[in-house]
Amino acid sequence: MNNRRLTFLLASLALAISVHAQDEDFEKFRIGGYGEMVASFKGYGTSRYNGTTTGSAYERRNTIAIPRFVLAGDYRFNRHWTLGAEIEFEAGGVGLETEMEASENGEYETEMEKGGEVALEQFHVTYTLNNALHVRAGHMVLPVGLTNAHHEPILFFGTTRPEGETTIIPSTWHETGVSLFGRLGKGYSRVSYEAYVTAGLNADGFGRDHWVADGKQGLFETDNFTSPAYTLRLDYEGVPGLRVGASYYFCNDATANADKRYKYSSLNGVSVNILSADAQYRNRYVTARANVLWGQLSNSQKLSGVSLSNLSNYHHGAMRRTAKNALAYGVEAGVNLRSLIGTTRCPVIYPFARYEYFNPQEKGEGTQTVDARCQVSKWSGGLNWFALPNLVVKADWNTRKVGTASIFGHSRYHRENEFAIGVAYTGWFWKK
Repeated sequence: MNNRRLTFLLASLALAISVHAQDEDFEKFRIGGYGEMVASFKGYGTSRYNGTTTGSAYERRNTIAIPRFVLAGDYRFNRHWTLGAEIEFEAGGVGLETEMEASENGEYETEMEKGGEVALEQFHVTYTLNNALHVRAGHMVLPVGLTNAHHEPILFFGTTRPEGETTIIPSTWHETGVSLFGRLGKGYSRVSYEAYVTAGLNADGFGRDHWVADGKQGLFETDNFTSPAYTLRLDYEGVPGLRVGASYYFCNDATANADKRYKYSSLNGVSVNILSADAQYRNRYVTARANVLWGQLSNSQKLSGVSLSNLSNYHHGAMRRTAKNALAYGVEAGVNLRSLIGTTRCPVIYPFARYEYFNPQEKGEGTQTVDARCQVSKWSGGLNWFALPNLVVKADWNTRKVGTASIFGHSRYHRENEFAIGVAYTGWFWKK
């Protein structure tokens, strides 16, 4: 290779790194995060599965919560190496244990723990070659579906994350492993790719209500890596304002990652396949999103017959009936009133509507019986007021119809109605 060609290649590489640094919008470090606060006013009971033939009982109850508060930070060692981390405090964190004395003279005590969680959502080191190739190792968010790929609270309209995807797969889904990612092309003719090899799901957590969502590992100090998972995501931006994405997740045998693998010795493995597609279109007047996610398990009927201890943290009994297929899809759209009216005096308010269908028991295997109460058709509508570009006040009305694929169809189960208000933000507070 002559000196002129070598100089040209080095200059091109330096330019690519410089452009990437501008995209990242910080030189040395940045600190930020996101958070949500939600109050809900509900007209239904806590469970539709308590042996009733009518679903959730009609019951007036209100809840208020901080679903998540996340602190995030990135530190750039040099132009090649970057450290990133996110710590999530879910439902206010774990709190403190409380001991209640059962006897004045004895040592009988009962301990109670707050039901929240503190989790290391991301912790990784990234090597940047250029815009087209980054190598990352550590704990990362898997971009399976629309919600995991775009999970920050200003990126969806409702007071809570879209319910379909968050019901049947983990959310936010973070795993430990390695990945390759990058962008190919320029402007509106670019393709983004992400490829991951990470710890796979644990079949102990598969069940009726949430399909494989509770199979995410993390209960113990180490994750089982006997059967790793492979994830691929592609995003295409070929039209101004439009992004179209698709993802695929595969784990060859989730029983190999079980805590007591011998319980599944007769199954010959349980493979997990998850396919998703999603799209977003945005201009000054409207923002619209759509998604569909489909999943399949092998040997789901035999898996459902494996009993786990009632003392375990996993499903057992009726909750263990895991279906072969799960399905979720949805669409939402909001209109920017300020742009329609054509004056900056109007606040940035988006009236929106969203429809979702989801079912963690879409189809059973063989003679497997599915539970109709898992099938949900849901409408949501409300307002998002963007007080600042990264601060939004939300209000919405939600109604679920249980046991039917159509919101207008007949069902013998009660509707589940609620009104909710919330505040959410996303942003970088300090960067240099």
